[in-house]
Amino acid sequence: MSGGQAHDCPPAQRLIRRSKAAKKLLGDKAYDSAELRQWLENRGTKPIIPNKSNRKQPFRFDRKSYKQRHLIENAFCRLKDFRRIATRYDRLARNFRASVCLVAAIVWWVL
Repeated sequence: MSGGQAHDCPPAQRLIRRSKAAKKLLGDKAYDSAELRQWLENRGTKPIIPNKSNRKQPFRFDRKSYKQRHLIENAFCRLKDFRRIATRYDRLARNFRASVCLVAAIVWWVL
């Protein structure tokens, strides 16, 4: 990634690398990077990322699949209904992850 750009792409590869390669990755415009797209394709993952408005040579993306992204956003909103998650009350990553897992189980059970 080129230096001086502040967006979500720099930590994206480190986070994605930890998981098993998926068929598709849905992301918003903040993840619009030719380098990230290439890395995903080399990994066997199809990037479903819309283009930033200033992109000179736009990439094609599956608009139908991108519309499913609202399900992901809804899940995050549901988790953030719990103050402990929304405010990142826990300082240790393992405690925060445990809280997210517990809340996810509660939300799944209730719905």
